[in-house]
Formats: sequence, C-alpha cells, structure tokens
Amino acid sequence: VQLQASGGGLVQAGGSLRLSCAASGSIFSINDMAWYRQAPGKQRELVAAITSGGSPKYADFVKGRFTISRDNAKNMVFLQMNSLKPEDTAVYYCNAGVYSDLPYEYGYWGQGTLVTVSS
Repeated sequence: VQLQASGGGLVQAGGSLRLSCAASGSIFSINDMAWYRQAPGKQRELVAAITSGGSPKYADFVKGRFTISRDNAKNMVFLQMNSLKPEDTAVYYCNAGVYSDLPYEYGYWGQGTLVTVSS
C-alpha cells in the first residue's frame, strides 16, 4: 500500500491551496484518513481527520479555514486550505488506516508535501 500526496507549494498569506492524497495497492478498505503537518523544529501534529462515513474533526488552529473531504471510491483524501497564514508553513503528511493483506488495520503515511506561506 502506498499513499501519494500532492498539491503543496508556495502561496501568499491569505491564499488557498488544495492538497490531495491517493492510496493505492492491495486495499480492502480504509478506515479513518487524516492530514498531519510538521514545521521545522516542531513535532508532527494532527491537522484534520475524517472517518469512513465522512465525519470530520479539526485541530483548533485550522477550524473555519481548512476543510477535509474524501472520495471513498477513489481511496483519496483532500485538504482544502483557505486563508493561509505564515504559521501554516510545514510539510503536510496524509495518513490512512488501511485493511489490506494484513489481518489488522495498519496506519500508512504519505511522503509529505511542502506548503510554504509567505507574509
């Protein structure tokens, strides 16, 4: 199973970006999907998560600005980021709880995509 994230880039403060993450491989089903981020010198933190049924949850620092969604048919998760701030600058990672060839759910990570917000 592989997760491929894309959509990062350089944007000015107040701008928007949309991140995408596609899971591929031998997948039976996917449980929760999520986006994390890690800024330089800081620990990785949860940004947003979404259940297989589409229920989202957000970190307080992105509420009202970011929207997480998913396409279960395509095994994809998205993060629409609006009103970006310089403090949103980080490498963004997608994560998915996948049932595949293993007899249990396993958490897979994407490779990360860099988001840089200039002031």
